[in-house]
Amino acid sequence: MKEIIKDFIYSDSPEPHRERTKEIIKQHPEVRKLIGRNPLSFIIILFVVALQITIAILLSSQPWWLALIVAYFLGAFANHCLFVLIHEAAHHLIFKRKNFNIISGIIADLPNVIPSSVSFKSYHLKHHSYQGDYNLDADIPSKWEARLIGSGIIGKIFWELFFPIFQGLRPPRLHEIKFMNAWVIINMIIVFGFDVFMMTYFGPISFLYFVFSFFFSIGFHPLGARWIQEHYIVNPPQETYSYYGILNIPALNVGYHNEHHDFPSIPWNKLPKLKTTAPESYNNLVFHKSWFKLWLRFLFDPKISLFTRMVRTNRGGMIIEN
Repeated sequence: MKEIIKDFIYSDSPEPHRERTKEIIKQHPEVRKLIGRNPLSFIIILFVVALQITIAILLSSQPWWLALIVAYFLGAFANHCLFVLIHEAAHHLIFKRKNFNIISGIIADLPNVIPSSVSFKSYHLKHHSYQGDYNLDADIPSKWEARLIGSGIIGKIFWELFFPIFQGLRPPRLHEIKFMNAWVIINMIIVFGFDVFMMTYFGPISFLYFVFSFFFSIGFHPLGARWIQEHYIVNPPQETYSYYGILNIPALNVGYHNEHHDFPSIPWNKLPKLKTTAPESYNNLVFHKSWFKLWLRFLFDPKISLFTRMVRTNRGGMIIEN
């Protein structure tokens, strides 16, 4: 009889990244030179968005199942790349001016069907500041969500298929996060307006291609293993894991997750350099080599569930009320 996991893994220790950051800077002060911005990311945004629009238009007169296949094998990677670039914009790693980063994120959001770029920034920065705080870290599944999905393959497939919906239901439990502002409204108007434009002028198949690409890019697809790779515990007590595999090429090094949490002000193109500069800090950490293998393991291994996450009960002496 398999053991039923009923709760998260709790820790009374501070999150590990701040101390490692201090130690790396002490040992390798030259890593400060890696901090900065990468305007090339904006060019990549324009290219990938144009690519997705072109593919959607070319598919406009094709059967829906062809749009599904193309979305799985191509569109998912393009949209996932755009999500990584939205992430870069959230950290102000593209341009120096804040508003230019916000605009870059909104442009990258165009093929994503559902506007999320600006609101993502609000909760993602809290994830960095309060990793493991159930009331502030939106990356942690809600308890009802974890109980509903369970540890079986059917529940996990259901969770991956509707991952954007489950994630969208987490904000009500979060404290101190304001999700609505003028930029959020602008983001909604532009993305929903783009949806209407594509549907009106190029038809439902083009729009369906965007929908399929969106859901595959973050859900039931090997790319969806990224969400498991980052913080699902496979080697306790380590709670953040990097991925060093070939998919870091189309995913713009997003697999370097320990490196990113240690230095969120270093852009994607310089994260590998950070790792090689401070090998003693990263080579002793457990990491993933394959998103595909991790994806299968997550689906079939009952020992990994949405509860396989570290939740802080004491953060630097501050007791967190759950």
